[in-house]
Parts: sequence; structure tokens; C-alpha cells
Amino acid sequence: MTSTCDHDHDHAGLHGAALIRALEGAEARMTAAGERMTPPRRRVLSLLLETGEPVKAYDLIARFGEDGQAAKPPTVYRALEFLERQGMAHRIASISAYVACAGHEENTAPHAAAFLICDCCGATREINGPDQGAMDAAAAAAGYAIARTTIEAHGLCAACRQAA
Repeated sequence: MTSTCDHDHDHAGLHGAALIRALEGAEARMTAAGERMTPPRRRVLSLLLETGEPVKAYDLIARFGEDGQAAKPPTVYRALEFLERQGMAHRIASISAYVACAGHEENTAPHAAAFLICDCCGATREINGPDQGAMDAAAAAAGYAIARTTIEAHGLCAACRQAA
């Protein structure tokens, strides 16, 4: 995301050894689950982890090829859908962007994701969501079965609040 404020922010993603460890961990998790971490899935997850902030799908498409070549949209959208289904990425609907799951290495299943989104700079932070068991029970009582939960809260991050 592009910063719209005039002060500095640290939106650091993963790089070097940390990125390699995260990708290897994701691949091991997929293998253990009987899934494959195909090259397109790995590339999209790598881009999300490197960025460290929400990314629009078309930005991923443009940056997909390591040789500067854009990907075909279905390639990236299928990878995003897979990563989201596996709990490694989340879609943030209010800003039409995707972000790597902050706890993707620990999570063994999709979980209730909750995000704090800064309306000034676009910084997004994943926090612990509500108790999934309580949400599932409430949904069951209403006759629903929850497939995915994402909560989005908009406001100002600490840096933007301090600058204001």
C-alpha cells in the first residue's frame, strides 16, 4: 500500500534467512497436509512475506515474474485462494488487498483473523481474533457453519496518532 501521510513508518517484511525459513516452514506444512507448494504459490507467498503489508492482487501480478514479467491474473488469484484456504494469507476486503498471515508458521488451520488498519498510512497489523469456538457455537445456534472469519478495524496507528 502507498503511504498517504508525511511521516516515516516501518513496514518491514521478511528478507534473507528469515524469508527462506518462513517459506521452508510453509512448504513443510503443506507437505504434511498432503498439499503441494507449487512454484506460483511459493512466489505469491514470498511476495506477501517480503512486502510486510497488504498488497493488491494486481501489484502481485505485476511483480510476480523474477525477470520482470507479469503473471497471468488467474495464476496469482488461484495461488491467493489456495494460501487463504490454508491459513497462510488473508484477504482484507475493505482495502481489496492480501497479507501474509502473521502467525502462519504456528497456525495449523484457518483461524479467525482480526486486523487493525491505519486509515492514514495503510499499516495493517494482525491481532488475535475472537475465540473461534464461541463464534462457531453462535453460528451453529443460528444454523450456520463458518468457513472463514475476518474482522477489520479501521483507525490510526501509533505513529500516525503521534504525528497528528
